[in-house]
Amino acid sequence: MNQAKIRRHLDRLAMLDADLCRGLELLRYPKPRIRAPGFETLLSTIVSQQISTEAAASIMQRVRALLPRMQADEVLRLPDGALREAGLSRRKVEYVEGLALAILDGRFDPEMLAAMDDADAVAAITSLRGFGAWSAEIYLMFSLQRSDVFPAGDLALRVALGRLKGLDSVPGEREARALVEHWSPYRSAGSLFLWHYYRGAPT
Repeated sequence: MNQAKIRRHLDRLAMLDADLCRGLELLRYPKPRIRAPGFETLLSTIVSQQISTEAAASIMQRVRALLPRMQADEVLRLPDGALREAGLSRRKVEYVEGLALAILDGRFDPEMLAAMDDADAVAAITSLRGFGAWSAEIYLMFSLQRSDVFPAGDLALRVALGRLKGLDSVPGEREARALVEHWSPYRSAGSLFLWHYYRGAPT
């Protein structure tokens, strides 16, 4: 979503949710988060799992040096151990190679995701090893630019929602989804705001 769309969707949410309206008056609008769709972003998603942003960026720089074309067939042409030397764990190497194989043998086509509805796109991504619901939902939000995604598995998102709603504890995934059900069809903008709120709101 571009800045204008984020602003428009949050303005609509502010009319539906008094807590979000107050939060928006305090912090204003978050910036867009846009990632190119396709193989490189999916590979980067694997790389970034359970490590810091800085470490992931460093590893991706080395991976890009190994894969100038950044295509699935190039992964399988790499010498044994090349991805490990770039900083990926053995498990992540398995995930990257699995992603490449799924694309090459036709079981998974990143270009087809854009034509799928949200549920089918999530199902297609999570059929790959190493991709859970959170990874799939983030891809839908930032790469496919879907407007009604709420990645409830994200702890920071739920912490921010609890603060915004004045709850005594962090809501679980099911409770969080229920709390923002009335945000549909603008839950992606609401999610962006919650990450913004997590970083900037007083505790």
